[in-house]
Amino acid sequence: MKTKERFSNLKAMSADQLSDELLNLKKEQFNLRFQRATGQLENTGRVREVRRDIARVKTLQRQKAAAAKA
Repeated sequence: MKTKERFSNLKAMSADQLSDELLNLKKEQFNLRFQRATGQLENTGRVREVRRDIARVKTLQRQKAAAAKA
């Protein structure tokens, strides 16, 4: 999925959905790290994508919390 599409999909999510997405991404990151350690990882670029998606979700969570506070 393209970055802009992914970001627009994340922006449309509620706070609970973002939390669920963050949990899923962290699980995927763990699995990717495990695959890399055992030499089974085929798509090495996915590690970078997942790491950046986690950052996007955390940024959106923080922005929504700040908007709710203001």
